[in-house]
Amino acid sequence: MTIMKRFCFALAACAALFSVSAPASAASDVGCVSTTWRIVNNDKVCVQSFNDPQVEGVTCHLSYAKTGGVSGALGLAENPSRFSLSCRQTGPLKTEQPLRKVQEDVFTQRMSFLFKGLNVSRLVDEANKSLIYLVVSEKLIDGSPYNSISVVPLMPWGETEPAITFK
Repeated sequence: MTIMKRFCFALAACAALFSVSAPASAASDVGCVSTTWRIVNNDKVCVQSFNDPQVEGVTCHLSYAKTGGVSGALGLAENPSRFSLSCRQTGPLKTEQPLRKVQEDVFTQRMSFLFKGLNVSRLVDEANKSLIYLVVSEKLIDGSPYNSISVVPLMPWGETEPAITFK
């Protein structure tokens, strides 16, 4: 197979991968802080918030680096795999359906035009009555070891006990 055919095959595979992996939850932009001045579009650290789509009462805040410059302004820059995650109980915890005890994706976002994404997964620690949220970078060829976690204990909210079951 020629190099051009391999490149086209990889490009088609990436397009298919990203068209299937729609965000599991919609995020709201909170704001950005500039970190490096550039003539066109500064480098920034941005913060977004999103709710767990299956667990009512959990809100996560995610910060991530965003590359500026001309390529960043055009959406072609590859953003660094550096982020932080904080999830908290913001109301009574409840689910419509039992939560699976295996990893489930709750939020995804592209970090470059084609090859890199950010993924937040929920893991269940039933023994310690906690939900664990883990953010990692996923790349077509190789991911990044950078990660961040946040833990939400399954606690009452006022008089309301958590209404969460597991399967």
